[in-house]
Amino acid sequence: MTSESLSITGNALTSSNQKPKYHPIIIRLEEISKIYGIDNTKVHALNNINVTIARGESCAIMGASGSGKSTLMNIIGCLDRPTSGRYYLENLDVSALPESELAIIRNSKIGFVFQQFHLLPQMSALENVVLPMIYAGVPSQERRDRAKIALERVGLGNRLHNRPNQLSGGQQQRVAIARAIVNNPVLLLADEPTGALDSQTTQEILAIFEELHHTGITVITVTHESEVASHCQRIIRFRDGKIDANKS
Repeated sequence: MTSESLSITGNALTSSNQKPKYHPIIIRLEEISKIYGIDNTKVHALNNINVTIARGESCAIMGASGSGKSTLMNIIGCLDRPTSGRYYLENLDVSALPESELAIIRNSKIGFVFQQFHLLPQMSALENVVLPMIYAGVPSQERRDRAKIALERVGLGNRLHNRPNQLSGGQQQRVAIARAIVNNPVLLLADEPTGALDSQTTQEILAIFEELHHTGITVITVTHESEVASHCQRIIRFRDGKIDANKS
């Protein structure tokens, strides 16, 4: 036996001085189903979905319109509840939590980025990014400091006081990303985040997502674009409310 002793973990032989990285599960979906309508009008948007996503993972959810990918994102984002099954976020079963508790989780643990930027037009970039911290009860000066840092992080340190109509589409999406990360979420959900952008701006936004992922944020991107999905570590494809493929 050499000085580099070996240890067996499961069926894998690993070097004792090269410890495998441990990535705890941040999302666990167990037998998740979502049904809309009743009787003859029932639509099974999701059928018994089982998925786990590790902390720090970058994952794309793909599928055609009506495949169930947006329904899944709404459930993962605590914007909707499953009809049946369990959803664990950081080992907390959020499946049946009251709306008041879900609102706290959305604000403190999840950042959202949408295709349409959803910025308040009468507010500056800085004021838009400050908003989630008001709901979180962050003190005023800290709010402004953190908002400025978030905007600088996405390359808008020189656009703090511009309103949305004074910004390009790509710049508005950067403001939306800054707003999504300002509360230091454990999970970033992006729903078609580049759908309204040109190809060059798309690459710039994807580079920001990759940089955020490298800092340890778990990133889930819902998209129908293969180019966008290719920037993720893992792709989950949906078809007719079921997982069609799940590949790293």
